[in-house]
Amino acid sequence: MSVEIERKFLVINSDFEKLSNQKKYIKQGFLNSDKNRVVRIRIIDDTAFLTIKGISNSSGTTRFEWEQEISVSEAQDLMTLCEPGIIEKHRYYHKIGKHIFEIDVFLGDNKGLILAEVELSHEKEVFETPSYLGNEVTGQEKYYNSNLCKSPFQKWV
Repeated sequence: MSVEIERKFLVINSDFEKLSNQKKYIKQGFLNSDKNRVVRIRIIDDTAFLTIKGISNSSGTTRFEWEQEISVSEAQDLMTLCEPGIIEKHRYYHKIGKHIFEIDVFLGDNKGLILAEVELSHEKEVFETPSYLGNEVTGQEKYYNSNLCKSPFQKWV
């Protein structure tokens, strides 16, 4: 059991592509996307996880998170039980100082949406701001992956 503290931003250019040192393919679905608790199945390349997240605090930066690695075959089986709207994306990793920015380039019904997240050790932690960061969307529920399944970005535009 742990607490996740992160901030989320829109991405305004493709600078992250040349700054990243790693790229992975992610496929994920939700067994439960209730606002009070989310149960997610995620496959990252050849590794899979079952994750449970609690409700966010008022600023949207902090919430309970529990995660357990499972086999890819178990994850694929569980994907068949997920709510409609499987998310697929490429994730880029960009290390700046002691922070790693994770930049998600969404595919499918969420194509065109690019988000960056940075995990912090406390809510007020200062971090270096890369050139590709745009407006902050931390706490805006429409940008939560569990909501992007139900209301994909392509339907916004």
